[in-house]
Amino acid sequence: MTITDVRGIRVGHWTDERARTGCTVVLVEGPATGGVDVRGGAPGTIGTDSLGPLARVQGPNAILLTGGSSYGLAAAAGVMRWHEDRGLGLRLGAALVPIVVGAVIFDLRVGDPSVRPDAAAGHAACDAATAEESREGAIGAGTGASVGKRDGSQRQGGLGTASARAGVWTVGALFVVNAVGDVVDERGLVIASPTQRTRGALAPGESTVIGVVATDARLSKAQANVLARMAHDGIARAVRPSHTTMDGDTIFAVATGQDGDADLDALGAAAQDAVAEAIRRAIRNL
Repeated sequence: MTITDVRGIRVGHWTDERARTGCTVVLVEGPATGGVDVRGGAPGTIGTDSLGPLARVQGPNAILLTGGSSYGLAAAAGVMRWHEDRGLGLRLGAALVPIVVGAVIFDLRVGDPSVRPDAAAGHAACDAATAEESREGAIGAGTGASVGKRDGSQRQGGLGTASARAGVWTVGALFVVNAVGDVVDERGLVIASPTQRTRGALAPGESTVIGVVATDARLSKAQANVLARMAHDGIARAVRPSHTTMDGDTIFAVATGQDGDADLDALGAAAQDAVAEAIRRAIRNL
């Protein structure tokens, strides 16, 4: 069960195993509405204001999750070019503007800090996107992720995905886990992962959990923002501690449905379940 269980969603990765970095794109086919909720003290994002409930843009064409810290945001240019080449984006007179939003993790201590996802990497991730993508662990934006950093060491983090049902609706989640805290199971026990080599002490801006929640329900922009906000409880279930001053936890929400009204509270509860499961799968499937 993955985020691609939601109709209209495709996922693609670009991975550099040697440099221990990568990026992941979530492509949104057709009309959609979007929202976002940013927490923690050290976020790194692009385009989040466009998903606010009062902004004109209804939803994104793509969501980029990337390593490389702020350098990795360069991958968004390749995602935009990929969409422009296919005539996808917001039409403004003679101009076409693809709506690409995203967030970064800091992975520069793990591999080669001189190698970061760039425009070519973002374009390649789009080329690789399918509705069948289900790989987890150290792939895409999760390649150089790490967790459990409070004691001065760190362990391997990763990328995970899951889905849940809310009545007739599906809610999917895809998350990159690069948290200060530990990932815990349903009983609150730490899920162990391989130890990583580190360079230097932990500093603000070097950790975060970032991800996407998608549903095939129809939501307004305001509702999509509420869904993103509710989904953060899934992080709190699976990461201890979460939303710290060192983390920049960010959740994007996207709704692809065009017909029928949905129970937002039921969708939020399903999103929390899917987020917690995706985070745990990121570590269990390394």
